[in-house]
Amino acid sequence: MLLSMTGYGRTEQSVNDKTFLVEVRSLNGKQFDLRLLIPALLKPYEFEIRGLISEKLERGSVECIITLKQTGSAKPVTINTALAKAYYQPVADLAKDLNLETGDILSTLLKLPEVITPSSEMLTDEEWDGFAGILKEALDNLIAHRKDEGRMLEEDLLLRIKNIELQQEVVAGFEPQRRIKIKEGLKKVLEDNVGADNYDANRLEQELIYYIEKIDISEEQIRLKNHCDYFKTVLRQNDNSKGKKLSFILQEVGREINTTGSKAYDSDVQKSVVLMKDELEKAKEQVLNVL
Repeated sequence: MLLSMTGYGRTEQSVNDKTFLVEVRSLNGKQFDLRLLIPALLKPYEFEIRGLISEKLERGSVECIITLKQTGSAKPVTINTALAKAYYQPVADLAKDLNLETGDILSTLLKLPEVITPSSEMLTDEEWDGFAGILKEALDNLIAHRKDEGRMLEEDLLLRIKNIELQQEVVAGFEPQRRIKIKEGLKKVLEDNVGADNYDANRLEQELIYYIEKIDISEEQIRLKNHCDYFKTVLRQNDNSKGKKLSFILQEVGREINTTGSKAYDSDVQKSVVLMKDELEKAKEQVLNVL
């Protein structure tokens, strides 16, 4: 089973007089990269929140936005009277210099930075446990989305590998005739340039054997088949995070396809190599989204 790195999860629930809305979305990324937006009430728990998200999602570019909606009675605030008094005299002097009324100076003072601050509040253990459950539910929803995306990725990757294997069969069908064409081509070059009676046939056979061994692609085709089989085996494994391993296998698949093309010296085989490369590139693009 494959998991995609693309997913979305959302949960909104209340804990006592607080309603938490958690939205999590993820995209593909080489490592785990988290952008976290949380209300001030949750700042003391930021490390724990990051740990929960990292443990659940493992890899990808992740954005988590947590919104707090408080219900029930209004929360008290604190007025910093010392700071307000320190602000008062400069403001009063400025108003006098500008011949302005000072009747509404109190409302002006209350708007200045840090004169009014909300009272400090902490989550109780019960509320933290409740919020942690909400966060885990949102992450589970995202993982379920990743599984749905992963099933489609797996189907597409299996199709790409199958198409590569089909072209392998086509190449295998060309192989006997390819050897004959190479042999006849070399003989024709000698006959045209040296003459049919002016070269040693036995020596020609020896040179042909050496040359054909150099352009033999049987080993590349065996390794290519093994890589394709291993790719399908890894797809069936239960490990959730295998995108990097699949990417490495596709690199080996590409190496064997390229070597086959460089050693083939045959237009029909080259056509199959081009088709295999096309399927390989499509597979590489899809693997980038695999967890």
